[in-house]
Formats: sequence, structure tokens, C-alpha cells
Amino acid sequence: MMKLSVQPQSPASDSDEIYQADDQRIAIPARFNATTDSFEKNEHSWKIMSQVPTDLSIQVQDVTFYVHKYPLISRCGYFSRVEFQFPKSNLNCDIELDNLPGGPETFETILKFCYDIPINLKVNTVAALRCASEYLEMTEALEDGNLISKTEAFFTFVVLSSWRDSITVLKSCESLSPWAENLQIVRRCCDSIAWKISQEASEVINGEKNWWFEEMSTLRIDYFTRIVTGLRAKGSKPEIIGSCIVHYGERWLPEGRGNELQWNITGGATREEDSRPIREQRIIVESLVSLLPSEKEAVSCKFLLKMLKMAILYSASPALVAELEKRTGLVLETADVNDLLIPSYTAGNKIKLISSTEENIMHNVDVVQRILEYFLLYEQQQQQQLLPGPLAVSKLLDNYLAEIAKDPNLPVTKFQFLAQSLPENARKSDDGLYRAIDTYLKTHPSLSDHDRRRLCKVMNCGKLSVDACAHAAQNDRLPLRTMIQVLFAEQMKIRATVQGKSQTEIADNSDQESSWLSTNKEVKALKLELEKVKSQMAEMQRDHSDLQQERQKQNIKQGNSSGWTIRWQRIRKSALFNLKTDGEETDEVNKRPNNIGKGSFRRRQSLS
Repeated sequence: MMKLSVQPQSPASDSDEIYQADDQRIAIPARFNATTDSFEKNEHSWKIMSQVPTDLSIQVQDVTFYVHKYPLISRCGYFSRVEFQFPKSNLNCDIELDNLPGGPETFETILKFCYDIPINLKVNTVAALRCASEYLEMTEALEDGNLISKTEAFFTFVVLSSWRDSITVLKSCESLSPWAENLQIVRRCCDSIAWKISQEASEVINGEKNWWFEEMSTLRIDYFTRIVTGLRAKGSKPEIIGSCIVHYGERWLPEGRGNELQWNITGGATREEDSRPIREQRIIVESLVSLLPSEKEAVSCKFLLKMLKMAILYSASPALVAELEKRTGLVLETADVNDLLIPSYTAGNKIKLISSTEENIMHNVDVVQRILEYFLLYEQQQQQQLLPGPLAVSKLLDNYLAEIAKDPNLPVTKFQFLAQSLPENARKSDDGLYRAIDTYLKTHPSLSDHDRRRLCKVMNCGKLSVDACAHAAQNDRLPLRTMIQVLFAEQMKIRATVQGKSQTEIADNSDQESSWLSTNKEVKALKLELEKVKSQMAEMQRDHSDLQQERQKQNIKQGNSSGWTIRWQRIRKSALFNLKTDGEETDEVNKRPNNIGKGSFRRRQSLS
């Protein structure tokens, strides 16, 4: 290793010192008397204006700095070590500092400091100066009040005293890794922000609550994670933490429903560099989910379903997806049907549509099925039966079934399995389920009769309203057996109404459908039935009188009247003919033989 020695000069130049490195002598003035109050700056160069010619050029990225050795060596241990440890034949050698934190702008400020040009420390540049001064080894061992101590004091007493200044410094640290991490700048800023927010989060600042949400949402996800972790450690309320997470997710995660997300991701994006945003979005989703408080009320079901869509879309870990499904199941009764429409694709490295089945199903039905199972399991643990929760979920499920029924590629097995997932007592009315089944049959006209019958078995015809029964009775898409059941259920409702029975004893209809059978509808329906019966009775009576007249005109023996007797028996066997009372029927039977006998006696007398 090269050794350095310092020898005094001759008395004529006692103001100078001589550093002797091997056989090479470098003269460095003890006091630098050059005029250094100005500099010349171009697009790719920076030069100090001095009476003494510059003897060193330093390359920082694309900018070259022409400076003197002495000011830098006197305050930067890095330059003295690099210069003398690797001597060059030419003293005006170039030094490359491509990895200098902060780049050319920061190095320009450091040069001004070395030349005693006044500088102003600012919040948005102090982190870069602190890292660059550490890189250049500007310690107190070289000079009291060197740049490391000055920037450290400014950071400690100015920056950390204000949470907004701390956030500004955090943003500037995004391009200073790993120096900002190693110097604990990031950690100290995050701890300071978390402490200040925890002290003031419940207060109203400038008439606005949660004033720090917007500022927090501008940070990088790893810095945001550290601050939220600090808030949880300091005992902040779960609702406040959840609201902060929701605000951050709304800012950084894409908006829109399934089709819009599909268009944004698959619309011509096939280049390899396009996978970088996918990875960044996946990191954000995984980080936010890991920060969610365990309390149910911390975040809404809408936000959980949005995170679940993003987790599936960006191929998050299966454990994270399962955790989101479980959390969503606990608050499923507050969900909206549009939020349950989870697209059935993921965004991979090549950003292409990947269907969950070979048939390109539009919506991920399996995820909703698992969410529903978590909800039923939770309800079972709570030992709740037929409370507002299950009823709300039944209506939600029926609306969801009506939406996914429009998918022509949805298998009937998936639709049927999801439709019959709820227990029997979860629905008070099956009108919503009937609408979903009818939509599915309309979308799948080629469905076999066996599948139609099997699908319609899920529906309880006794829980249909009068309007739904009237529609189902004329629905050609339903199997014949189902239509008969609907007609039977409708007749039972009418009979129960006539007899004055309560409708709740026939079908457990919902409160919203308590006025299904109004008085006007009942009267109209009964009148129509009575008119039909009267018209049929009148027609049968006319036929009866015509046959009697025809019999009297016939001059044949009683044994040859078999054809007339057969028709007469058919009329008597009809249900409408039997509506007569038993007394009337007995009188007619007693009168018939006498009439017949008299008629035959009269005919015999006339013949004689």
C-alpha cells in the first residue's frame, strides 16, 4: 500500500505543504485564495471560475465537473483515498461517480459547500445530501462542521419535528436506496409520522377529519406499510386504519367493473415490459391485505370484494385469496350483486385472458360459492336461523344467479349447485329464484329435458306469488311437470283464499309480497271460474235436450239404441253433469222408466 508523508517546504514558501507519495510530489496550498464566488454551468458541464486553473474532472452521470483537488480532498475522505491509493501519471485524471446518491444536482451542492459558497438546506434535498455526504466520507475527522453533521442536525431538529416534512423526505428517499435505509432515514421518518398521526388522528384539523389520508396515499407502498404497522403498534382504532387502507387502495388500484378491467389489461398489451405494472399492482394488493385489521367493521364488503378481484386478476398467492374469501363471507349480507361479479380471468406475464374452464365462463362462480360456504359456516357457528342475515343473502344470491344466468357458457351443474346452496328456510319467496331459472332457460334453449327437470326441482312452486304462478303457467320453457305443480299451487292458493285461510299457512311469503292476493284479483279470478262452469253447464244441457228429442223421434227398438245409450252414458259420467244434486238425479232416474213405458204403450196402441 502507498504511504503518505508530509514535509515542510522551504522558508520561502512556508505557507504550503508537500505530500510525497513515492517519487511523486503534489503541492497543496494550506489556504486556498482563489476567487470561488462564481461558476460556469452548461448542459453537460460545470466549471468553477477561479484564478487557479482546475486540475480535476469528475464525471457524475452525464455531467462533467471541472474542479480543484484541494477543496475536495480537505473535506471529502473519498477523494483523498481514491486519488492517492491509485496514483495516475496524469494529475488531471477523471473520476466517475455514477453511483453517487442524488446525482449531479446533489454533487453541485456539495461542491459549493467545499468551495465555501453559501448553501441552503431544504427539506426535499436534505436526504440526498445526507446520503451523498456519507458516500464521500465528509466526516468531522476532516473538518469541524462538515456536511454530515450539518445535514444530520437539520434532519433531526427540523424534518422530524413536522409530519409533513417527514413525508416529503420519505418521497425523496425513493431514489436513494440503499443509502437512505442504511442511514435509518426511512425508519426514523416512518416512526415519527406514525407517532404524530396516532396523537392527532382523532382530532379535527382545519374542519376536516382524517386529514392525513391524502398525504399518506402519495407514499410508496413499502413506506405506507411501515407507517400503518407503526399505527397498529401504537393502538390506533381499526376503523381509522381500515379507512386509510381503503383510501390508499382507491388511489393506486384501477377502478371499473370486470369488462373494463379486462379491456385495460388485454387491450393489445403483449410486450414484456408491460408485466412490470402487473407485478407492482400485485405487491400493492398483497401488502394492503396483510395490513387489514381483523375486525369485521374495519373495512366494507365492497372493498374486500374489490381486493379479491385484484388478487385474482394479478395472480396473488392462494393463501391471500383464501383469506379474502373468508373475510368477505363474514360480511356477505352487506354486499352488492355488482361487486360479486368477479371476472373469470387472470393477468399473467404475457397479460392474456385465462379462463377458469375450457368454455370461457364470464364470471368466477367458484369463488362466490366458497364465499357463500364461509358465510353459512359462520351463521351456523353463531346458531342463527332465519334472521335478517340469511334473508338478505338469499335475495343477493337470487340476483346474482339472474346475472350469471345470462352467460351462455355457464354449465347447468354450476348454476344448480349454487342455486341450492342455501337451506330451505332461507327463502320466504322463490320469485327471484324463478326469475333466475327462467333467464337461464331462455339463454340456454338447447338444454335437455332431463336438465330442465333437474334444474326446476330446485324451485319450490308453493313459494311463488300469484303473478309468478300466472307467468309460469304460460311459460313454455318450463317442463310439463313443473307447470302442473304451478297450477296446483295456484289452485291451492285460491281455495285457501276462498275458505278464509291465512296465506302464511300455505307459503312463507316475504313481507314485501304480503299483498299478492288483493281482493279485486280474488273476485275476478272466482268470477272467471264461475263463468266457465256456467257456460259448460249450459252447453251440456243443450246437448241433453237434443238427445232427448232425437230419442223420441226414433222408431226403433230399445235393443237397437246402443249408440244413443253410449253417448248418454258419456254425458252422465262428465264432471259438470254430476254437479246436480243427488235428489235431482234420483228423481230423473225414477221418472225415466215410467216415461219410457208410457211412450211404448202409446206407440203400440197407434200401431194396433
